[in-house]
Amino acid sequence: MDRMIYVAMSGAKQLMQAQTLVANNLANLSTDGFRADLARFQPRPVAGPGFPSRVNAVGEGLGFDHSSGALIETGRNLDVAVDGPGWIAVQAPDGSEALTRAGSLNVNALGLLQTPSGQLVLGDNGPVAVPTNTELLVGRDGTISIIPQGQGPETLAQVGRIKLVNPDAAQLRKRPDGLVELADGQVADPDANVKLVSGYVEASNVNAAEAMIQMIELARQFDVEIRMMRVADENASRATELAAIN
Repeated sequence: MDRMIYVAMSGAKQLMQAQTLVANNLANLSTDGFRADLARFQPRPVAGPGFPSRVNAVGEGLGFDHSSGALIETGRNLDVAVDGPGWIAVQAPDGSEALTRAGSLNVNALGLLQTPSGQLVLGDNGPVAVPTNTELLVGRDGTISIIPQGQGPETLAQVGRIKLVNPDAAQLRKRPDGLVELADGQVADPDANVKLVSGYVEASNVNAAEAMIQMIELARQFDVEIRMMRVADENASRATELAAIN
């Protein structure tokens, strides 16, 4: 009976982890540029003495969904969305280069361009600095142009360019903070083919209906595992009673 309980307990644990992943996807339904995490159950041999045919179902991550989210028009000049494949390069909290699709940008108190989460947007020579201006425009190629404060339209000047990259999707992995990076820790090269759309942001690519269905299915499977543990406990109790009678 202990083996039956162990199998049911292991299954319940993996289902709880899968529910956590789906719940995180649902929690980021309204997060701009969010990429849904993927996972599936795979058989893994049980280590230790016993028959080699014993296996457990283990939930393993499969990376994240690379499909694009819908573009939402905002009309704000500093809202940008990657048009098709590609990423915006940012500076991660640990100082390394990371990638994001969250394009609702703003200028911080130091005059540096940053994402909604506070990561500095990288350009050709480090973080992009934006001088005080009366108007700011972001071009298709990531070029940032401004009209300096107190000047006329004829003084429109380029002050930087957002670094846009498009590394091989197979080389990407998601960080715990939601950013994306190259699995080998390298820095992606700029790609002139990546284009931006100004005045739009990219929504999360999480499908709410599918995520809710997954949550329901996982909850039902979890209930089955709990019932198995109860049955195993009842069988053990009856076996103990029969042994006492004998």
